Amino acid sequence: MEETKKQTAAAEETEAAVQTDAKAEKAEKKKQKKLESELLAREKELEAKAEALAACEDKYMRMMAEYDNFRKRSAKEKEAVYADAYSDCIANLLPILDNLERASGSENFEAVKKGLELTEKAFGEALEKMGVSEVETKTFDPNLHNAVMHVEDEAYGESEIVEVYQKGYAKGDRVIRYAMVKVAN
Repeated sequence: MEETKKQTAAAEETEAAVQTDAKAEKAEKKKQKKLESELLAREKELEAKAEALAACEDKYMRMMAEYDNFRKRSAKEKEAVYADAYSDCIANLLPILDNLERASGSENFEAVKKGLELTEKAFGEALEKMGVSEVETKTFDPNLHNAVMHVEDEAYGESEIVEVYQKGYAKGDRVIRYAMVKVAN
């Protein structure tokens, strides 16, 4: 009897151990399934992030290509603007050259003199069309004039321009050529 009790107790212990192992195995399977589902979720998340990164890289590459095209197009336009401005300037000056050529072929002094006066007037008009104006030469301004001579004379005021050797020209605020002048006092 005692042996039967021992065997029954051992069987019960074995059965309890088997049940405990089965419960542990079920818990382990449940845990494994949970980890697998979590791993799948993380893989899907990683895949979505990779797709978003690829989209951002594509967007970046397209933007860089657009910028490069814009830069090249701007450089071409800048060159074209310079060439157009240069051509317009020359087109304004060519009629003056034509007048000078006609005057050089004439033998009548009065006609040549009148032609030169008209040519000078045409040149002034051409400069005006281009927005170029003559620098004012009443009082000395070192930003507009180049003093090549200085004279002490009580008849003139201080920093007064006495004589202009070469006219100066400006386009807006930018001086193209400084006027060469003689300044008093």
